[in-house]
Amino acid sequence: MFCLVCSYYFFFFFFFFKQMNKNSSNIMALTPNTSNKRETICIFGTGDFGRALGHKMIQSGYPVVFGSRSAQKPSLIPKDAEMLSHAEAAQKAAIIIIAIQRQHYNFLTSLAEILHGKVLVDVSNNLKINQYPESNAEYLAQLVPGAKVVKAFNTVSAWALQSGTLDASRQALNNKTEPLNNTYAWLSDSYLALGILGFFLFVLLGITSLPSVSNNVNWREFRFVQSKLGYLTLILCTAHTLVYGGNRFLSPSSYRWYLPNAYMLSLIVPCIVLVVKFVLILPCLDKPLTRIRQGWERNPQYSEQSNYIINKSAV
Repeated sequence: MFCLVCSYYFFFFFFFFKQMNKNSSNIMALTPNTSNKRETICIFGTGDFGRALGHKMIQSGYPVVFGSRSAQKPSLIPKDAEMLSHAEAAQKAAIIIIAIQRQHYNFLTSLAEILHGKVLVDVSNNLKINQYPESNAEYLAQLVPGAKVVKAFNTVSAWALQSGTLDASRQALNNKTEPLNNTYAWLSDSYLALGILGFFLFVLLGITSLPSVSNNVNWREFRFVQSKLGYLTLILCTAHTLVYGGNRFLSPSSYRWYLPNAYMLSLIVPCIVLVVKFVLILPCLDKPLTRIRQGWERNPQYSEQSNYIINKSAV
């Protein structure tokens, strides 16, 4: 039973990673456009968000210069970016992205003359609502009154910038909003629940198959885990894949070159085992099989005569 469940997961994960590779090939590649010279972008701050935003800017073809207290370039900074001090970096760009926390804004007052007339992009968010009397953008405008302060990128996380189309934030071809369709929401919930429960029991079967564990349990406990829980695991994993397939089993477009997908092939052996097991647990078959296991014989008289002849010949 353990080997059967292992083969199921092998086929399922093979199909899963195959689909991931297919989806990754459809990602729109962002490469620098060197034919048209674009405006330099300055980023104050070398944290997670500043690095992720700078990396995306470079991929989109914008020259990026980082302003930091230390002119030494960290290893995580994109290699195509330039690292300078705050004053030197601000002089090279007309757009400056402030990717630092509010409590570190005070140094900007010393750069008020350099930042005069430049566009300051505030990307910060406060930890609490009404944490300060004014917003971070208003506070930034008070520190540097000669600059043009705007708010942007505060609803995008560093993780979303790094993950691109693989994350929840995806590139939209058409700028339109469609209503949320929750008709099949229960399918995704069932798919995840069955997969988690099946994988948990699968791990339990693997642990009890270890010699160090199986030697410390009696036969009844070992038979219960490997037989009863084994079939339960197989049912959950098979239902997990069936829910994953959904209506695609009946769709002709799912059978390219008239061949089924890998997840369909992984269901053949488990379904055969479950069907055979269901047939064997029917009362008309289960009772005779149980009696045979307990030593029942159809013709006991013939068996006694055979034993008498064998014993007599031995004498």
